[in-house]
Amino acid sequence: MAYDADSDDDRWLIVNGRRWRRTDPSLPAELVAALTSHLGRGRSGVRRAQGDPDATAQARRRVDLAKHGLGERGPYWWDEPEDDRLRRAQQALVELEELEN
Repeated sequence: MAYDADSDDDRWLIVNGRRWRRTDPSLPAELVAALTSHLGRGRSGVRRAQGDPDATAQARRRVDLAKHGLGERGPYWWDEPEDDRLRRAQQALVELEELEN
């Protein structure tokens, strides 16, 4: 899908009337895949951690880092230079991989 950064349709996804920010389309596919994998693991961790505040906090941290890296949280990706967006995504992945160790 081609993205037009000036179009709301390419910035937002509407699900059940709720607006969600789309992933930054300028990010390389491999980087998106790695961040999305961490996002899925974080979401799964949140579900598994029910009743364990420390595990819940760690899982939510993983989700937050992944979503920031993907551009779905934090500054609007369409308002930033592509180089800054790529650096933020790469840094998020580094931090996520450090959580694994």
